[in-house]
Amino acid sequence: MQTYGFILLPGFALMSFAAATEPLRAANILAGKELYRVEAFSVAGGMVESSSGVCVPTEKLAKAGKSLHTVFVCAGGSPADWKSPEIAAALRRLTREGVRIGGISGGPYLLAEAGVLANRRFTIHWEHAPALMEAFPDLVPERARYVIDGNCITCGGGIAPLDMMSAVIAERLGADFARRVSDWYLHTHIEEASGAQRASRAETYGTHHPRLLTLLEKMEATLEQPMDRAAMAAFAGITPRHLDRLFAGEMGTTFQAVYRRMRLEHARRLLRQSAMSVAEVAMATGFASASHFSRVYRAEMCVTPRADRQPTRG
Repeated sequence: MQTYGFILLPGFALMSFAAATEPLRAANILAGKELYRVEAFSVAGGMVESSSGVCVPTEKLAKAGKSLHTVFVCAGGSPADWKSPEIAAALRRLTREGVRIGGISGGPYLLAEAGVLANRRFTIHWEHAPALMEAFPDLVPERARYVIDGNCITCGGGIAPLDMMSAVIAERLGADFARRVSDWYLHTHIEEASGAQRASRAETYGTHHPRLLTLLEKMEATLEQPMDRAAMAAFAGITPRHLDRLFAGEMGTTFQAVYRRMRLEHARRLLRQSAMSVAEVAMATGFASASHFSRVYRAEMCVTPRADRQPTRG
């Protein structure tokens, strides 16, 4: 039998937790014996409330030991709520004891704080990625649904743990058995680890024009130091006038408007997912000053940057 531990923080994503634990329960039922056991932990023990208000009973984190095969940290909401020296110390201790360490949804952020992601491949929910990269510049999460790198396993959250646990079960019991577990939940299409967390750019922006998609990718990669219209046109090998026609014809708006919206959406994620000041967020999204950023933000988002700091769903 293998025991899987889950360290739950208040506001953890209930869907992610269920998607990670239910396949283990189904495996036990299908095998007719207890192959897996699930234990939940929190710093203080007792009931921990999830994102939807459902409470899960937990044991004190101090009881988590080397009898665990794997331990996942499950976190949702905002990194500002995740400061926990106790969890960081426990993760380092469990790593030394040979327990496989994992994170789900926002959980990898706590792994980063504990220092156990150095020289590791990993992922995190796309909503938390900007905050993680600002807080830990040496760490770059992969754009993957889940990543298994030796004794470290991370997952973007949502329903992606169903895919991750299928891989976990398959490595022990074979692909056929893992497929039976997936079928139990009507999960007939198992995504690869490298599968995207978000819709493709073509789906997001409603265009399949190859040159425009190349431009949009470049725009997403240059939010901190945005390129002007002429430089972006030169990058794409077209004239500025042709660039204008592309955005007007394919997206019904201007290059400047799309770029500005990208930068402001990125700013919103940083405001909600990091402790960066408004001035730091302005700099990180290519605005010349905090005052200019605040004016543009309020005009576009109908709220001031300071007022827009609030927990998100995780």
